[in-house]
Amino acid sequence: MKTELQNTTAQQILAEELAFHELRRQGYKVLLRNYECALGEIDLVAKEGGALVFISVNPKEKEAVKKVAAYYVKRYGIADVALRFDSVKVVIRERKEPTITIHKEDA
Repeated sequence: MKTELQNTTAQQILAEELAFHELRRQGYKVLLRNYECALGEIDLVAKEGGALVFISVNPKEKEAVKKVAAYYVKRYGIADVALRFDSVKVVIRERKEPTITIHKEDA
């Protein structure tokens, strides 16, 4: 029998996979998945509409994502590019199609 933690982890992995495919379908060019550093993790880094987009799937804390994004930009010497912070809400229900909603936000 799976524990609640295992179910939650499996659901998050599935949510991230569904979000990845939906974002690509909508024209995002996904550059990285699960970018990690000492400050935390960003689920997806992509380009869309001329912007570098940091994407959280079923996000919990936006400020943590902004700190990791700031590190990413500094670490890789990225300049003169519009930054954006999007989130993707994925709702998974038994015996129903998942609902995927993309929220585009300004940096």
